[in-house]
Amino acid sequence: MKDVMGLIYTGENDIRLRELTLVRAVAALPVAGRYRVIDFLMSSLVNSGMRNVGVITQKNYHSLMDHLGSGKEWDLHGKNQGLVILPPFLTRENVGVYAGLLDALKSNTGYLRRSRQEYIVLTNSHTIYNADFRGMLRQHVETGADITIMYTRDPAMRRCAGGDETAFFSTDETGRISGIEIDPTEPSRECASMEVYLLKRETLRYLVEQGAANGLHDFGRDIIQRLVNEGSMKVCGYEYKDRVWRLDSVQSYFRFNMDILDTQVRHELFKHPVYTKVRDDMPARYIGEPDVQGSLIANGSVVEGTVINSVLFRGVRVAKGAVVRNCVVMQDAQIQEGAEIDHCILDKQAIIRRNGRLIGPEAYPIVIAKDVVI
Repeated sequence: MKDVMGLIYTGENDIRLRELTLVRAVAALPVAGRYRVIDFLMSSLVNSGMRNVGVITQKNYHSLMDHLGSGKEWDLHGKNQGLVILPPFLTRENVGVYAGLLDALKSNTGYLRRSRQEYIVLTNSHTIYNADFRGMLRQHVETGADITIMYTRDPAMRRCAGGDETAFFSTDETGRISGIEIDPTEPSRECASMEVYLLKRETLRYLVEQGAANGLHDFGRDIIQRLVNEGSMKVCGYEYKDRVWRLDSVQSYFRFNMDILDTQVRHELFKHPVYTKVRDDMPARYIGEPDVQGSLIANGSVVEGTVINSVLFRGVRVAKGAVVRNCVVMQDAQIQEGAEIDHCILDKQAIIRRNGRLIGPEAYPIVIAKDVVI
């Protein structure tokens, strides 16, 4: 896989994530107590043997760049290749805000041209999985495909219909995609695209140049759908059979963090190593007689009260008499004495004051933005 490079696009539509993405990109969303969404994508690429990975940013990318740093946590800090962060910039051809993935690729053709690898894995940043791309490359070569798209049959992905460039398709007996629909209200095809594309780097450059010449912006609708309908290139599907989560709404973000409390799900998701930025801290402390059940508690947290079925990130404080149920509590948040929260998402440094009470509906958790005091 040294002849394969990775490219992650982080400019997805985040409007349904509301307060969670006011200060960060979807790729930088904290998940599972100590990780960011992009950690799973970066780790999948690196574990598959890739040593050249680009990250295209769009907006609110300060926390993402701070998290990725030089790429040393993923062993991507080499002299000649490694991690390359590609922020938007203003030129005569580009206004600095991408209209879609195709527009972003057009603005970064220089990076594609300078890279040496024959193949490229192009992926979004709002889908969580832990994949080995070597099987995908093997199938791509054996079938003689021009483009291979990773897909899942996970029924949960069908709830994402109507999202950004969500594609559903069907394949024939050879694996070639025979029909495709983009952003359907009710999907009629069972293969849900994970928006992971494998193709030759020069093929991608050609498609980007053709798209730019015709004023196109949407990679899925304007390029992939047209190629499938015209049959001008061989576009095949590669099935990913493990669990997949797409974080395109507050509900899906909350659902993933609740799923990760299941031991079987954790074993499946972390079957390959997942690397992240290391932050040294003391172990979690439990003071007095706290009641903790079925929860993930990160380093640096202090628990004196009750925590049930919740995910607590680093440095969270749950005071004596406080109750936290079915919640996601991000770094350095505080739940003060006598407070109670249920079905809530607390962003970093949020504070629930003494004897405060927040009970969210099960289907639509309450979101408390960063630094807010309730």
